[in-house]
Amino acid sequence: MNPYSIPPLLTLACFVALGVLSFLRGSRTRITILFRLLCVLGCFLYIDIVLIFNLSSASTALWVSRIDHFFIVYTIPVYIHFFHAYLGIEKRRWLIRIAYGYAFVLMCFTLTPLMIESMQQHYFGYFGKGGMLYPFISAGAGFATLYSLVQIYLAIGTAPNSARKNQLKYVFIGFGCMGLMSSINVLPLLGYAVYPPGNLSFLPLIVFAFGIFRHDLLDMGILLRKSLLYSILTVSLTLLYTLIIITAEMILKRHDITDSVWFSILFFIFIVVVFGPLKTWVQSLIDHVFDKDKYNYRKTIRHVSRTIVAMLDYKQIARLLLNTIADAMKIDSCVLFLIESPRAGFSRFSFPLRMNASERTDDFNRESALVKYMQKQGRPVVRIRLTGDSVAPGMEDVLADMDTLDAQIALPMFFEQRLNGFIALGEKKSGDMYSREDLDLLETLAGQSALAVENARSYRRIEDLNKNLEHRVKERTRDLKQALREKERTQEQLIQSESLAAIGQLVAGAAHELNNPLTSVTSLVQTAIEDLEQWDPGAPPDEDLVDDLRFADRELRRARDIVASLLGLSRQTQTYAEAVNLNAVVKDALRVLHNQYKYQDLEIKENYCSDPPDIQGNFSNLGQVALNIIKNAIQAVPRKKGKIVLTTRVDSDGGQVVFECMDNGPGIAQDLRQDIFKPFFTTKPVGKGTGLGLYICHEIISKHGGSITIENRAGHGGCFTVRLPIDRAPASP
Repeated sequence: MNPYSIPPLLTLACFVALGVLSFLRGSRTRITILFRLLCVLGCFLYIDIVLIFNLSSASTALWVSRIDHFFIVYTIPVYIHFFHAYLGIEKRRWLIRIAYGYAFVLMCFTLTPLMIESMQQHYFGYFGKGGMLYPFISAGAGFATLYSLVQIYLAIGTAPNSARKNQLKYVFIGFGCMGLMSSINVLPLLGYAVYPPGNLSFLPLIVFAFGIFRHDLLDMGILLRKSLLYSILTVSLTLLYTLIIITAEMILKRHDITDSVWFSILFFIFIVVVFGPLKTWVQSLIDHVFDKDKYNYRKTIRHVSRTIVAMLDYKQIARLLLNTIADAMKIDSCVLFLIESPRAGFSRFSFPLRMNASERTDDFNRESALVKYMQKQGRPVVRIRLTGDSVAPGMEDVLADMDTLDAQIALPMFFEQRLNGFIALGEKKSGDMYSREDLDLLETLAGQSALAVENARSYRRIEDLNKNLEHRVKERTRDLKQALREKERTQEQLIQSESLAAIGQLVAGAAHELNNPLTSVTSLVQTAIEDLEQWDPGAPPDEDLVDDLRFADRELRRARDIVASLLGLSRQTQTYAEAVNLNAVVKDALRVLHNQYKYQDLEIKENYCSDPPDIQGNFSNLGQVALNIIKNAIQAVPRKKGKIVLTTRVDSDGGQVVFECMDNGPGIAQDLRQDIFKPFFTTKPVGKGTGLGLYICHEIISKHGGSITIENRAGHGGCFTVRLPIDRAPASP
């Protein structure tokens, strides 16, 4: 085998490996399909070079080269098309169409001498000699290469983040330089005795392959393993070792020293001295490139994972965890989401290190696609792994959630098979991808953090219970004392109620007893007045005597009316079927209360309905309602210029008789209105009120099928309104 065919053979192997990798792991996107076409065309080119280097027939080599160029002329448009797709250039589609048309025209002449005229014998083997039209191929290849390199260079300057910038750099160095070196292969075709530089394209292709694994250049979701690099290193050094042996044998065979024992010994020593340290140096270089500060941050993260288990404040745990990850792994964003309660969603417990979408995300729905995917998979969700499965059902929603969090990795925190939180990690500041070693370390740390957070929450719950236990005992003791005071107060009020009932019975008896003598005295006074009025006109009686008798008659009538009102208001009957005139009820109540307001600066205005219909009810109970309402109004009005307006009217639309008592007092506060009809509720000082008056009014009116309301009227104080139905079936007591 011609030793000069080893470099193109290595380049061919790189194209085959990249093509197979693209078919196995790549998705059916436009970028991946164009990349596969480039790999296939590269295979055609370097199969041609390997064959013609080792053929002994010039005619056979000529036809192999012509047939190969029938296909590889399309490298020009496919190369431009690939970079347009990779860089997202949509404005110059016309250039791609022109390039494909240009390649088609050249293809028509590839099997003729106009394209490849003949074969030339060089020191490295046969190589074609270009015909009259071959400069068009070299010009097209040169333009495609330079144009693509310029576009990549411009894209590097406008890259949105360091990860994208690193990807473009690897594409520039790897695939861009490969195209440049391959385009220089035209030099021997133009007659120059130069070894084809494109044969060494395996070097930039190795860089490109390195970028695929390290920065996922083609979005194939492949994470780099250092062991894979060691394997590639071993194969590369083996091939280099073989190349050196073959080259040395061919060079030294002319001097007839390869059969000497000393040559074998010296060559072995050379290999041991050179290749052993070379392999060690390259491995240390790989460790330096990949690990950098990994040994330090692994030590740091392991220390933190042991420390957080002993911490008892989950907020401190979150702060230490995220700061350590961000500082050690040099990432630009690190956010922790935890569940506050079993039914709530995930709440953010930290702030990102830069302004991005996750800073505006304070809560995250537990029913989101990302959360469900983490619960289903039970392992870290890596964005580059999802890219190849973007066509799977629901995967677009998962990727959308990752975009919302601006996350490259979502690290779940499970405790007893329950997802209690997750960590959203952004890009590394260096633009490097997360390796499998990184994920293994982070996954371990997330598990320990989940346990530490759960322990801290449990400790906080126990501590809260201990702190609140004494407080709760004091509260219960205070509640018990309050209940005892309420019991004593209720007993006193019940005693007062019984006393009032007894006084009511006493008043009823006294009224009956007083009514008879008052009636008798009134009759005698009236008879005396009548006799005096019929006196002899010639000797009339003393006018002062008649006036005194008439005044006595009026006072006796007033006394009799008061006794009648007391008797009506204190009756103990429980019937609700008697006909009641609401005007009479209000007037009787007003008479009974006369002594309470006669010395006050108080104006009482009475607006009674002229002829209100009778209602079915209990006169005594309704009198007690009017008595309580008017009494409260008398107590509420100011001591000077007090005013009370008593009104009765008929609401024909509602079929009700209405009684209103409006005063110019302060009114009832809005926050007290809901309590004034409750039993034992009073705003009066201790000993001044029982809190039963309005409650009893409310109960009596409810038994009559009516309603009582209170409202404040601007400039008029409070207004009580009692509504009683006109047509109502008699109620049972």
